[in-house]
Parts: sequence; C-alpha cells; structure tokens
Amino acid sequence: MKSRNLLLSFAVCFLAGSLIGQTAPPVSTPQPPTSPSPTKSPATAGASAPAATTPPAQPGGTAKPDSDESVTTLTTTVNEVRVVFTVTDRHGRYIKDLKSDDFKIIDDQKLVELRSFRSETDLPLQVGLLVDASNSVRDRFKFEQDAAIEFLNSIIRPHYDEAFVVGFDATPEVTQDFTDSTENLSSGVRMLRAGGGTAMYDALYFACRDKLLKQPQTGPVRRAIILLSDGEDNLSHVTREEAIEMAQRADVIVYTISTNISGMKGNGDKVLERIAEATGGRSFFPFQMREMSDAFLSIQEELRSQYAIGYKPEGFVADGRFRSIEILAQEKGLRVRTKKGYYAPKQ
Repeated sequence: MKSRNLLLSFAVCFLAGSLIGQTAPPVSTPQPPTSPSPTKSPATAGASAPAATTPPAQPGGTAKPDSDESVTTLTTTVNEVRVVFTVTDRHGRYIKDLKSDDFKIIDDQKLVELRSFRSETDLPLQVGLLVDASNSVRDRFKFEQDAAIEFLNSIIRPHYDEAFVVGFDATPEVTQDFTDSTENLSSGVRMLRAGGGTAMYDALYFACRDKLLKQPQTGPVRRAIILLSDGEDNLSHVTREEAIEMAQRADVIVYTISTNISGMKGNGDKVLERIAEATGGRSFFPFQMREMSDAFLSIQEELRSQYAIGYKPEGFVADGRFRSIEILAQEKGLRVRTKKGYYAPKQ
C-alpha cells in the first residue's frame, strides 16, 4: 500500500512540474466598435461638420483575426450650406414668387449650383427679444414694451413658434425663457425695468451663444433676434465684431430697432446698421413713437416672406475660416438681403 501511494504522489508531482511555465492563452472578449463623435464647430452657418462612419461588427460578434493589423475607418465630409434670404423690389415690397433660375449664388467668389430651393413662409420661429433697459432709454421705455408685446402676440403661434425675452443694462437678464405662451412672454416684457449702463454687445453674444445656439431643434427653424436699443455701448466685455461673429455662427438674423428719437442718426444707429447688415437682417429707425409698431409689423412680414437655399461649395476646406456669400437676382431692380457669409467647420 505504501509503495502504491508513493508511486501515485510521484506521478502527481511529475504532472504538475510539466505544466509549470505554461501560460493559458488570453481570453478575447469582443468589444463593440466605438464610433468617434464628430465635434461640430458652434453653428457653422449651415455647413455641416465632418461625419465619421464605423465599420460594422463581425458576424456573430467574433473578434477580428490577428492578421488584420488595423481597422480602417472611412470618413466622408458632407458640406451643404443653407442660407435664408429676402427679396424686395425698388419700392421695398417683398417678392415671393421667384424660382431658382432667378438667382446666381457665389460662395467664396466661386459660382455654385443649387441643391435645394424653396420659398419659406411658414417655418417655425425661434425668436429672441433683446430690450435695452439702460438709463438712456428710460423716457420711452413703456412705449417700447407695449410695441414689443403687440409684436410677440402677433407672431408667436402656440405649439409651433417660441421666443424668449432678455433685458439688458450692465448685464443681460432673462425675464422669460423659451416659451410659446404669449401671456408669459408679455409678463416677461413687463418685468423689464430701466436703469444702469449699457452692455449691448454682451447681451447679443449671450442671446446667440447661450440661448439660441443651445436650444434643441426637431427640424428646420428660423432663428431671429429683435434688438431694441439706441446702439450706444459702454460696458461690454466683447466687441461689436465678436458679437456679430457669434450671431453668424449661431445662424441668427438680427433685426435692429433704434430707440433714438432725436430725428438724426447717431453713432449708435450706425452700429445697429452694421449688426443687421452683417447677419442678413434689417435696421429700423422709428424717429416717432408710433412708427415703432410699424417696424415690428415689417419684421413680422419679412419673417414670413423669405427663401431658403442649399448648395455644396466649390473647393470647400474645413479650415474654420469665414467664407463670403453673394446672392444675385437676375432681374434688374430686385434687391437680395442675406447674411454676408458663414464660418466653415474646423476639423
């Protein structure tokens, strides 16, 4: 018996010793392919960011053979610019029945071919109302509030459009966030109180970057800001051009209504003209109080009387630089108003 046990122990030790130094093969657990999330430059004015596609997983979830040293990711760039514009005749009347052949589109000084063209009279609106609440407008503040409320009641349709209200003096203050309730918007306008200095550029920058650019979209919308101010800025941290650039990146049309009722255009009015022109909007100078309501009515009509186009730029490079846009009407006497350009996405 002792001999048999001794022999068995010797066999076990021999078998264990023969396995020392051998390592079990690693167990490979197939991982799902990861898809790199393309980083989109803030509001590239319609030019879409590069899109990456990931190869599908292997059938049955098995790992890829070791002979394949790398996984190839195919990347394609889809660059379509979308532009909204308005056409008027020499008398300022809106022309709404034009076709794609009635225009020439020049992007970065190169003629382009349209991929889409349509008359946009009913797109959902995302509207920001920015009201100068500084000391400089105190004497006419109540009238401006009444005109703004009338405008919002006329243009915002429940369950379709939405707007927000910002008053600004030294700092911007949201008195009503995005809503489709005209009652809440009216209350937000009534909450505005005049007083303090003027940081108009900061307010415009904030409204574009922190409100409109971050507001979710379920489909095509039209973004617009109505800016009521005398155009005089004495407290902003950003410059006029930085505020304009942010509006362009957010694809926002800015309409400006001057609160200067002196009867003469001042330096502030020139600033308002620059902001509106650069973003494809329009400036209004109601030197009399009753003309302010007319300005709001004109903005309302324009927002329902525009065209939208889409095209692929020639020689497009995703380098983040500003690309100019020019839209020319074939028929003489027609005036096209649109933004001056857009920022390409940057890879």
